[in-house]
Amino acid sequence: MSPAPRALAVPLAVPVIVTGTAVLVAALALGGVAPAYIVSLYGKYLCYGILALAVDLVWGFGGILSLGHAAFFALGGYAMGMYLMRQIGPRGVYGDPLLPDFMVFLNWHALPWYWHGFSHFPFALVMVMLVPGLLALVFGYLAFRSRVSGVYLSIITQALTYALLLAFFRNDMGFGGNNGLTDFKDILGFNIESGRTRAALLVATGVVLSLQYVLARAVTRSRFGKVLIAVRDAESRTRFLGYRPESYKLVIWVLSAVMAGIGGALYVPQIGIINPGEFAPTNSIEAVIWVAVGGRGTLAGPILGAVLVNFAKTLLTGTLPEAWLYALGFLFVFVTLVMPKGLMGLVRMRRRDDVPGAAAAASAAKEATG
Repeated sequence: MSPAPRALAVPLAVPVIVTGTAVLVAALALGGVAPAYIVSLYGKYLCYGILALAVDLVWGFGGILSLGHAAFFALGGYAMGMYLMRQIGPRGVYGDPLLPDFMVFLNWHALPWYWHGFSHFPFALVMVMLVPGLLALVFGYLAFRSRVSGVYLSIITQALTYALLLAFFRNDMGFGGNNGLTDFKDILGFNIESGRTRAALLVATGVVLSLQYVLARAVTRSRFGKVLIAVRDAESRTRFLGYRPESYKLVIWVLSAVMAGIGGALYVPQIGIINPGEFAPTNSIEAVIWVAVGGRGTLAGPILGAVLVNFAKTLLTGTLPEAWLYALGFLFVFVTLVMPKGLMGLVRMRRRDDVPGAAAAASAAKEATG
């Protein structure tokens, strides 16, 4: 009778821990027990957890190693940044009620057509999901229909995010060029610099991450998820059984992109800026490392990996900033060679060892086969 409650507790533990720690950190900061910057810092970690979860869906369960998922994260961030810029109104440096400051500085005379509608939060929220999802749909349809896979697909995804990086650096794109979008004032009418607003954003991020985890778990445990794993492990055999692997890949690819876009949208108001640097291929590579450290194909592991790796980054860049990239490279090599299943793999091994009779049964099986 004990396995059922234990199996139920495992999926519930992650949302409870994520949301609970977000509420706790927010409460400690509002109560003056913890410094205020902890709220934005932990909020950033949870946003990275959303990105890591999105990468795990396509890599851990679909077998698609994406080196360009930061593009979807950044596009969601830019959509939210456009909404926040429209909320500034005449309070900008140049006092223009319609044009953002960077457009006035560049002598723009009218708001570009693709900026219209972003003064309304519901429209911006739709764009946060629609823009990354649409890009993923077009890219995925062309790539998967052509049966591009493996290292070739990884290189193409990296080329995609690099192309967007170069495009958004251009001033004539209308997204702030090198400086990006910043100097935000309000979100939904609340002062974005207020401690209460930042605490609310942190809790909202924890809730969204928890909901995305529940959704990802439901998808991967469903019949669709079982077929997706079959595509990952034996695509040709799955095709011969009558399934269309490209369709399953496309669905999980688009879902993952939308999830990453939502993470980017939550990231921007907490950090206070979005610029083309978010498209950098190194950001996508770091996301892959988070997943590898936490445990690919575990859902909970990538979230843990994102928080721990970025916490280590915060500590190390504050003391030895030039050593961080070397430490990150060493960490990836170490995990690949010593812990191929990541931290969650160690937890699962420990859990099996704790089960009464498991060690004896494994030993007996080994003797019987040896």
